[in-house]
Amino acid sequence: MHDIAILFLELGGIILALGVLGSFALRAGISPIPLYLIAGLAFGHGGILSLGTSEEFVHTASEIGVVLLLLTLGLEYNADELVTSLKGNARGGLVDLVLNAAPGAIIALVLGWGPVAAIAMAGVTYATSSGITAKVLTDLGWIGNRETPVVLSLLVFEDLTMAVYLPILTAVLAGAGFAAGATSVGIALATVTVVLVVSLKFGRYLEMFVSSPNSEVLLLKVLGLALLVAGIAQQLQVSAAVGAFLVGVALSGQLAHEAQELLAPLRDLFAAVFFVFFGLNTDPAKILPVAGLALLLAFVSIITKLLTGYYAAQKAGIGRAGRARAGIALVPRGEFNIVIAGLAVSAGAHPDLGPLAAGYVLILAAFGPLAARLLQPLITSLAARPEEHLPFFLRKKAEKGQRQTAEASDDSGEADAEPGRPVSVEDGDGEPVRN
Repeated sequence: MHDIAILFLELGGIILALGVLGSFALRAGISPIPLYLIAGLAFGHGGILSLGTSEEFVHTASEIGVVLLLLTLGLEYNADELVTSLKGNARGGLVDLVLNAAPGAIIALVLGWGPVAAIAMAGVTYATSSGITAKVLTDLGWIGNRETPVVLSLLVFEDLTMAVYLPILTAVLAGAGFAAGATSVGIALATVTVVLVVSLKFGRYLEMFVSSPNSEVLLLKVLGLALLVAGIAQQLQVSAAVGAFLVGVALSGQLAHEAQELLAPLRDLFAAVFFVFFGLNTDPAKILPVAGLALLLAFVSIITKLLTGYYAAQKAGIGRAGRARAGIALVPRGEFNIVIAGLAVSAGAHPDLGPLAAGYVLILAAFGPLAARLLQPLITSLAARPEEHLPFFLRKKAEKGQRQTAEASDDSGEADAEPGRPVSVEDGDGEPVRN
């Protein structure tokens, strides 16, 4: 009885503290993720007060949080959208992968952490936080902008890349050989292929099985199916997170919308616990020695994400302001980055990896949303700025984008103007471009 009382006291204190921190974040207009991480640091190893009785429960709840985060993310898309995104944005996705995975891998190798830590750090710096980015797009009214589908397509590409990356990472962390690693990746690819085929060809049957007019029954079916598939995926060394994501992808339409609404409170609760748990297992005293590295890595990552968004939006014919917004929207890091770092730390990777990842995510999870708000006037002035005043590399990109837009207009018959008269086209933000 005494242990149960202590468990309730600790859990009650944690959840109430998270509620207070979430309220503060809401008023400040920032993501609550860095505050949740700080709470974990305060009550973890080396913090103000160490939790004992509830730690095992918090660990289990944090694993459920990862499953729910990826399940609800998968519900945002369907198989058709994923296939279309892969075809239309493969080049931008590859640029995203190269530019943003490289800083993490390079810094791990330069520090002498070894190839295993380099693979883990590449994942930490690569993936944008889908949750924070979605919130930024909504809060700032960018959802209806022309660059938003480009941003979402890059996020989908990242998620699918993670479906291949996570099995590789888990195999490497487990010390598996080449054959075992290749088998794990093959299983992952086969699983993704099967789920996509089932979703495209037989999705309606799965939806008939899950669907229910009763919200309680629907919640139990979707959550039970996600946990079941996540468990199977974990057994196959594909990653429970990827399994949950694919379950979400398999459901679509009104059913997916209803499931999202039912799962949202559970996701928010368990995801908050997940961030706390990561903080609990990170000694705050170890963050200070790597704070400079975290700042450097965050600065480099901001630049690479801005370039990624600018490039991808330009390829889609978006104007300068839209390209800048796309880059800023991709800056935040959060849940997936911590998941990857958590896997590496649990497997005994370099002891400084966890503190570095925690500091890195703290910086970008807080700075990303704030930057999007603070840089709005700068984005507006960028859109109005004559191209001859832009930096050289941006000016060359803009000129190339204008030529491509003009060629597309010529091909579609829109350039049948009077001889000698310049043709005016729209560059994506309603900004006229003279050829």
